[in-house]
Amino acid sequence: MHIQNILKTFILFASIVIVACNSESEKKVTVYQTSANGSQLSVITEFAKSDSTSNIQLYPDKKYQTITGFGGSFTEASAHLVSKLSPAKRAEVIEAYFGKSGANYSLTRTHMNSCDFSLGQYSYAPVAGDTLLENFTIQEDMDDIIPMIKQAMEVSTDGFKIISSPWTAPPWMKDNNNYVGGKLLPEYYDTWALFFSKYRTAYKNEGIDIWGFTVENEPLGNSNNWESMHFNAEEMTDFVQHHLGPKLEEDGHDIKILGYDQNRGDELAEWIDVMYANEATSNYYDGTAVHWYASTYDYFPESLQKAHEAAPDKYLIQTEACGDSEIPKWQDDKWYWSKEATDWGWDWATPEQKYHHPKYAPVNRYARDIIGCLNNCVDGWVDWNMVLDKQGGPNWFKNWCLAPVIVDVETDEVYYTPLYYTMAHFSKFIRPGAVRIGLEQSDADLQVTAAQNPDGNIAVVVFNEGMTAKNFSITLGHFNTEISIEAQAIQTVVLHN
Repeated sequence: MHIQNILKTFILFASIVIVACNSESEKKVTVYQTSANGSQLSVITEFAKSDSTSNIQLYPDKKYQTITGFGGSFTEASAHLVSKLSPAKRAEVIEAYFGKSGANYSLTRTHMNSCDFSLGQYSYAPVAGDTLLENFTIQEDMDDIIPMIKQAMEVSTDGFKIISSPWTAPPWMKDNNNYVGGKLLPEYYDTWALFFSKYRTAYKNEGIDIWGFTVENEPLGNSNNWESMHFNAEEMTDFVQHHLGPKLEEDGHDIKILGYDQNRGDELAEWIDVMYANEATSNYYDGTAVHWYASTYDYFPESLQKAHEAAPDKYLIQTEACGDSEIPKWQDDKWYWSKEATDWGWDWATPEQKYHHPKYAPVNRYARDIIGCLNNCVDGWVDWNMVLDKQGGPNWFKNWCLAPVIVDVETDEVYYTPLYYTMAHFSKFIRPGAVRIGLEQSDADLQVTAAQNPDGNIAVVVFNEGMTAKNFSITLGHFNTEISIEAQAIQTVVLHN
């Protein structure tokens, strides 16, 4: 269904609710569903009856993490494509992501300097030896990234947070003098900290407030692909503790610093021990950032729990995830529900590690991972590129990937994949400041999470990846309502005050 029709559907059904009541309580319920059968965030009002009904019991008094937000990333690739669309289509895409009638994204990310999803390699500090960064400039971002952010800001009534991440320092600051691989030379630690400060100031001068930094995208890095720079946990913590944190503080920047920014699992657990070893090492860390590339099937709950327990009052945010190793399937919704899709690990994983990278439907990857992360103390989940082309780029390294929205700038067409609607099931209905609440479920085949929003409404997200429809009831105190969910479907059930 075209996105404009989706928006009309929201307007049409804005007042349609299920009223479930008994002698002691009455509550309004709205059910939104996306399914392999063709639903696209559609309001569902009729449900199949069954004698076999499982139960989801909600416990709003049992509170967990406070939600920071959900969203995607302003890459140069995405912003460039959006700029090539007609004004009408450009406005449509921005509304679909940031408008209240759309996904209403609340947490985003962008890159400092270039990354693989740039049109080419560049740095804001191109002059070698410029330790005072007198030639620092964000001019490269003025054509695409900054205009897209500003358009999103105009549309977003609630606003959204931006996390910025560097893939690499300028080559002249590194031991290999290259955009790819290598380490930051210790003599440039102060200059690199100054770089972060100047970047935030430059963006603020453009009217854009950067909410947070990750210290380095994927510090375990790569040495032969796209932009990267290596840190170990001790090196990053030293840089944050003695250089980055003090410099940002000195320059008056009230901004969050997130450490690590790579895969969940054993490596995350090892970094946590170093980052949060004591009060001094953890002082400037506001939280931990993680990615899903060790497995897009296993969300490694033990390592997430360890990260939370080590710093229960700090952020734990998934800052990047994408369906990669695949060229997007243009206007083929069924493929996004197909288990023939692979992630990049499928290509290189050893036989004993292949179970981390099974053939698995893209929708299933997203829904399973977001629910799994939320249920293990993650407070924010950020997708990678918001918009890509039919090839899965542009990407200077030809590292093709999926995105929730695919465009053909030659024909001015926009395709909202099922991943877009999957993201919206969370971003639209679980708002910043919401608190995840406790629940018990009797059907282990359903994947479920729930959060209570600041307005008191409760959003329950239910994912049925199985091939048969399911019936379930939701119980909240004396309130109970019965619902059915199609096979291969995701639902958000909103319980209104």
